[in-house]
Amino acid sequence: MPQNISISIKESWKQAISETTNRSKLIIGSLLLFVILVMMPHFFNKIEKRDGTVLHDWVLAQIPPHNVSVSIFIVIWGMGLLILYRALYKPQIYIVYVWALIVVSLVRMATISFVALNPPIGLIPLADPLTGIFYGEHMITKDLFFSGHIATLTLIFLCLDNKRDKIIGAFAILIVACLLLVQHIHYTIDILASPFITYICYRLAKYSLF
Repeated sequence: MPQNISISIKESWKQAISETTNRSKLIIGSLLLFVILVMMPHFFNKIEKRDGTVLHDWVLAQIPPHNVSVSIFIVIWGMGLLILYRALYKPQIYIVYVWALIVVSLVRMATISFVALNPPIGLIPLADPLTGIFYGEHMITKDLFFSGHIATLTLIFLCLDNKRDKIIGAFAILIVACLLLVQHIHYTIDILASPFITYICYRLAKYSLF
């Protein structure tokens, strides 16, 4: 890493944590998110053991299932690297993203708890070695309403402040939405509802921060 870039990153974070409010938001938010991530495998393993409803999804019925795990993996983690890179230079992006992700995660755990669904017909489990860390040892297929993949990408889109990045983010959401349907990982309603719920969570997080 060139020295001037390294200095720029260092100065950005030095300035951010020099403010007591920002430092508190950063530390508390990171700790809360860590606790939630630790809880997730236990939560999803419990959800996987319950029985739910199979929805009659007209859209999925028209699409033959295919395994597109690699493509989904590339898009999602590519966007993850993009926002990480942007956050290196703008710590505020990290702070907003972490707190919004906390709200999204809690709301999603609540909706999954109340909306008991069985996997769509033809579902092909997603093979993602990185995301699997947060799901525990077993293959999770009942974390359905609402889509965490679309929520993650929507949150990245909302937190990015560069116009070109937002265009890339919007295309990423559309691409992954289509791929999730192709692999029958989610019902159509899981995917359609996700951006709207995520936006509300994002606004709540920003309102509480600022």
